Amino acid sequence: MNSALSTAGAIPLVIPVFIPHEGCPHSCVFCNQHRISGIQGKPLSADDVTRITRTWLERDRKKNRCRVQVAFYGGSFTGLALSRQQELLAAVLPFIRNGAVQAIRCSTRPDSIDAVIVNFLYARHVRVVELGGQSLDDSVLQNSRRGHSAADVVQASTMLKNAGMELGIQLMVGLPGQNFSSLRGTTDQVVSLAPDFVRIYPVLVVAGSGLARWYKRGEYRPLTLTRAVLQTAWMKKKLMAAGIRVVRMGLQPGRDLEKALLAGPYHPAFGELVNARLMLQQTRKLLSGVGPGQKVLIGISNRDLSVFKGIRQANIQRLTRLGLFDRFTLQTDPQQPRGTMKLITPD
Repeated sequence: MNSALSTAGAIPLVIPVFIPHEGCPHSCVFCNQHRISGIQGKPLSADDVTRITRTWLERDRKKNRCRVQVAFYGGSFTGLALSRQQELLAAVLPFIRNGAVQAIRCSTRPDSIDAVIVNFLYARHVRVVELGGQSLDDSVLQNSRRGHSAADVVQASTMLKNAGMELGIQLMVGLPGQNFSSLRGTTDQVVSLAPDFVRIYPVLVVAGSGLARWYKRGEYRPLTLTRAVLQTAWMKKKLMAAGIRVVRMGLQPGRDLEKALLAGPYHPAFGELVNARLMLQQTRKLLSGVGPGQKVLIGISNRDLSVFKGIRQANIQRLTRLGLFDRFTLQTDPQQPRGTMKLITPD
C-alpha cells in the first residue's frame, strides 16, 4: 500500500459526517455523544452522506482545494457491521471517482482494528484513521470504562502505520484517576508511536453521562480550567518537539454542548488559551537573560499577534506584573512560522 500523504503540504477540506455513538460497544463515563453533537434521531443513510458531501463541496467551490476528505466522526466506525461500513463508504465513492474527494477518514476504537479491517478500509479509499486512545495508562482506561487496553492502542497504531495510513490519536486530560505522572507516561508512549497528528480534549462533565452521576455524588472532581490549560500546553510542547502535529485542543464549541455542560474546564477558545500559555513561556525564556534597563527585539509571526497578547490581554498583563513588558519590542513577520519566537539581532 502506498502512503496516504501524496500532498502532505496542503491543508485539506475535511467534510464532517457525524454518526454519534454508532459502533461503540461501551458507554465511557465521560461520553454522551448525542448531547455533545446535538444530533438525535435515526442513523444517517447513504443518501444523507451524499447530501452532506455535496453541500460542503458546493459551499467550498471557490476555494478549489487540492485535497478533500470525507470524515466519519462521533462513533466507532470500524465497530459497525461491515455491511453498514460498506453502505456509508460506498456513498462517498462517486465523489472519489469524479475527483471531487481524494480520501476518506474515520475515527474508531483501537480494539476495533485488525488486519481484515485495515485491508477493508484501504480498499475503500480510507486513508486517515483516528484512534480514540484517550490514555495509555491501563488503570485510567479501566476507571474511564473504556473497555480497551493501552496495548490495543499500540497494536492498532502499528498496524495502521504499516499499512500506509495516516494515523491520528485522540487523548484526554482530566480522566478519572489520571495524575500528571500518568499523563507524562501516556505522552511519552504516544511520542514513541509517532502518529501523524494528535487531538487533545479536556474531560467535561455533560448531562446524561456516567461522569455526571459521579460528579453529583462527589466522586469525581474535574480539572480547573487553569490546570487543564497547563497540562495540555505541556503535552503539546512535548509532541511538537517530536514532530507530531497537534491539530485540535478542546471540543468544538456549540449551543448543544454548552446546554449539556455541568462542570469542567470548558472554554470556547480553549486551544487559544493553550497557545497563549506556550507563547508566554517562550517569551519568559527569551527574556531570562535580559536585565532591567535593557531592551531586545522579539520576532513572531504576524498571525500570532493576538495569541501573543492572550485573551483579554492576559499575557501582556502577566508580563507587566513580572516587570518584563518594557524589556522588549515586538516585530511581526509574515514569513515566520506560527508558534515560534526569536530574538532579532540588529544589523
